[in-house]
Amino acid sequence: MKNRFQIAHVKEKIGYVLFFLIVILYMMPLVITFTNSFMSSKAVEANYSTGNLREDQYIEMEIVPEKVTLSQYAALLFDSPVYLHMFWNSVKIVLPVVLGQILVSASAAYAFTILKFRGKEVVFFLYIIVMLLPLQVALVPNYIVADWLNITDSYLAIILPGIFHPLGVFLLRQFMKSMPDAYIEAAKVDGAGYGRIFIWVVLPMIKHGIAAVAMLTLLDYWNLVDQAVIFIQNSEAQPLSIFLAQINSGELGMSFAGSCFYAFPVLLALLYGQDYLKNGIAITGLKG
Repeated sequence: MKNRFQIAHVKEKIGYVLFFLIVILYMMPLVITFTNSFMSSKAVEANYSTGNLREDQYIEMEIVPEKVTLSQYAALLFDSPVYLHMFWNSVKIVLPVVLGQILVSASAAYAFTILKFRGKEVVFFLYIIVMLLPLQVALVPNYIVADWLNITDSYLAIILPGIFHPLGVFLLRQFMKSMPDAYIEAAKVDGAGYGRIFIWVVLPMIKHGIAAVAMLTLLDYWNLVDQAVIFIQNSEAQPLSIFLAQINSGELGMSFAGSCFYAFPVLLALLYGQDYLKNGIAITGLKG
């Protein structure tokens, strides 16, 4: 028994060591990006330049900067106004999609859960099928509809499909199905209609689900690429996710600061609402 306990203890320690090694390897690119953003442009170019190396030499990468400076951020935010312009382009796309997704998803999920109408399960099954379709497949009908509405070269071609994406409906429906029926019945006894039940009873009880939908939508549309390439032809109207690739390929000195600044809104949302996101995703498997 003692030997078995010792072997199990050793295996547990090995497991912890392997876990931390994997975490370190996974986090290393993020750490390098963050620390290199506080280097000067010359230090970054010297750190990653391979033009003057002989065949028998190798790059000595500097992870921690010898001299901390904010010159990259200053150049990014003040000397390159196009970056902030593209940042607000992303905000113009993401903000309406997140707000619209919450409104439409909560209303549709309420209808699928509380209301009784013929063909409800069939319609929801179609929602699931659309949700499982790859993005590249959904882009074809989206483009056809956008062309029919004459909005192919505008933000509406991205915003409208994002608002009506079925993932939020699925998540919030699972939340509502996990609610005790006694609350709904008590509100009906008090004379509340479907509208008052939705606003004063259902919405406060699914706030974790709403937060999860908002964060998942933010993550998805803050990093969009395919939709922007297809629907937005004007380069000045493209979001930051497209412009970031141009910074990385053209101006190496600002690439690290640009990457950090680009990731900041998403990281802030995740750090603030990670508990909501965890509870929101976990609850979807409680009741089908």
